[in-house]
Amino acid sequence: MTDKIANATLDGARQNPFVRARAFVRDVISELKKVVWPTQRQLINYTIIVLVFVVIVALIIAALDFGFTQITLRIFGN
Repeated sequence: MTDKIANATLDGARQNPFVRARAFVRDVISELKKVVWPTQRQLINYTIIVLVFVVIVALIIAALDFGFTQITLRIFGN
């Protein structure tokens, strides 16, 4: 069985690059057909959730930056 896998690998390595590219594209299309795409409503909800999360994280980072700046200025002076 190992010989079959090795031979299949060697045969794949010897193929024309255009044949391999075509097989790759065919496989990608096949996999994309299996994807369960979100509905428009789900997409809107997920987008809102991500935007809210990004704003919250940005506010936390801004607060930390401001705090560390104030601490540094108090320690080392103006």
